[in-house]
Amino acid sequence: MSRVAKNPVALPSGVEVSIAGGEVTVKGALGTLKHRLHATVAVEREGANVVVKALEGEGANAQSGTARAVINNMVIGVSKGFERKLNLVGVGYRAQAQGDKLNLSLGFSHPVVHQMPAGIKVETPTQTEIIIKGVDKQQVGQVAAEVRAYRAPEPYKGKGVRYSDEVVVIKETKKK
Repeated sequence: MSRVAKNPVALPSGVEVSIAGGEVTVKGALGTLKHRLHATVAVEREGANVVVKALEGEGANAQSGTARAVINNMVIGVSKGFERKLNLVGVGYRAQAQGDKLNLSLGFSHPVVHQMPAGIKVETPTQTEIIIKGVDKQQVGQVAAEVRAYRAPEPYKGKGVRYSDEVVVIKETKKK
C-alpha cells in the first residue's frame, strides 16, 4: 500500500463525506465537491476519518495514494478553500476584477478579458496583485496557470505575470 494512502483523512467538524457507487461526495461550509474513484481503490468511513485502501489490480498502490490526496484536498477545499496569488511586473501592467471577469492590461494592443469559470472568485487588492480563490484545488491552479500564460515572465527583465512565490532568474545580456 502507498505510504500516502496509509494515513487516514481527518474530517473537521462541519464536513460530511458520502461514498456511493464509486463516487465520493464531500460537503462543507464553502460548497460541495465530487470525485469518481478508480476501480482499484476502496474508500471507507471510520468514525471521524476516511480510509483509502488499494484493491487487487495493476496500479492499485499508486491509485490509492492519489485518491487519498484528492479526498484530502476536497476536505480542505470545502472547509478552508484554496487561493493562488499572482503579481504583475512591468510598466503599465494592470489587472482589474469586474464580477466574474478579470481585465488585464499586459502591453498588448487590446486589453485581455479572462472569464472565470463557475466556483472561482477573483480579487484585485491592488492594480498589480491578483488573488484567485475557490474550493477545487485543481481548478484554482488551472485558472492561475491560464492567467499567467497570457504573459509569462521573460528572462531578461522579468516582466510578466508571475506567481507571488515564483523566483525568476534574470539572464545576463549579451556582451561585446
